[in-house]
Amino acid sequence: MDLFLLCVFLPLVTVAWGQYSDYYYGPYNYGDNDEWVNVYRQGFNFQCPHGQVIVAVRSVFSKKEGSDRLWNYACMPASQSLGEPTECWWEEINRAGTEWYQTCSNNGLVAGFQSQYFPSVLDREWQFYCCRYSRRCPYSCWLTTEYPGHYGEDMDMMMYTYDYYIRGATTTFSAVDR
Repeated sequence: MDLFLLCVFLPLVTVAWGQYSDYYYGPYNYGDNDEWVNVYRQGFNFQCPHGQVIVAVRSVFSKKEGSDRLWNYACMPASQSLGEPTECWWEEINRAGTEWYQTCSNNGLVAGFQSQYFPSVLDREWQFYCCRYSRRCPYSCWLTTEYPGHYGEDMDMMMYTYDYYIRGATTTFSAVDR
């Protein structure tokens, strides 16, 4: 389930579009290929530096390691058109072993993740770290089509255009696939 949940997690990430410039950014620097924010079957807490938001997510799956995933994120400063961050907070926890859909409340953008692995259900619970900016982001939201076709596939999702942001995610749960 954890694998399935996490594989579907990235695939269905919600993005928001800002009305200003369209700038292309090259490949994001995740650090060394061996740098992950977690180890298999362990919890983690990742937060972007103040004023930055998550713009890329990478993950690899291992059935051998409890159907879990390694995660890595890249951050980038939010557009100046959004102003400065006015507040940041942790959203409610999305429990392991359940389906969920969540976006940052109060027009927030995702600036971090916290996750804990539960071996009893081979799944993770998730919590989003969200930040609101001084100027409201004019956007329309949709679920991205960038996701693995199978729950065990590796994934690498990037916001290639400036003023596109991750606002949330959704997942499904299967007691069969775990």
